[in-house]
Amino acid sequence: MSKPLTLAEISARLATASLDRPPPRVLAVSKTQPASAVRALALQGQRHFGENYVQEALAKQAELADLALSWHLIGPLQSNKCREVATHFDWLASLDRPKLVPLLARFRPADAAPLNVLVQVNIDDESSKSGCAPADAPPLCGLVAGEPRLNLRGLMAIPAPHPDRARRRDAFRRMRALFDELRARHPSMDTLSMGMSDDFELAAAEGATEVRIGSALFGARPPKA
Repeated sequence: MSKPLTLAEISARLATASLDRPPPRVLAVSKTQPASAVRALALQGQRHFGENYVQEALAKQAELADLALSWHLIGPLQSNKCREVATHFDWLASLDRPKLVPLLARFRPADAAPLNVLVQVNIDDESSKSGCAPADAPPLCGLVAGEPRLNLRGLMAIPAPHPDRARRRDAFRRMRALFDELRARHPSMDTLSMGMSDDFELAAAEGATEVRIGSALFGARPPKA
């Protein structure tokens, strides 16, 4: 694998790719990375970190409690983890079904800001991926918007990793069109999270407001214990 990029290098590439739009926010995907790697990146100015596994994230949050970081759950959420996510995370980026909405709202502490929520869309209808169908995104967004303890912020997608970049671009464009349609109904929506280490510039060019970058920032993931 090529040498990891610095945060400044990624920011420069995003600024170029975004053309006349503001560049997307970088969400550093820190799953399987040690807390020391998160701290090192935080010292460069990175504040938003994405985790796939609740227990792994809670351990890092405890170790890094002295830092003002924003924690995002980007992996699939099971209903038995809703209390922990609603209590300890700032963002849920992977809401994919209605049954989770009242649980998250019930467990969000009254003294905390509303939980920021992205609805995950399975834009390419892949059986191996989580996310709702595009047609199910509008009613799911409506459910989130109706809960005062939740803050509907937008959509997230992981398009199929087609080697044909034109097909990836098409998926990003379809996501942007869906986002624009829903934002007209829900003005709180300001986040379109799409694009990862191997296609973040393409996503930025198609209107992403957040890109999720792991290996390009941290290098290869450590092997699982």
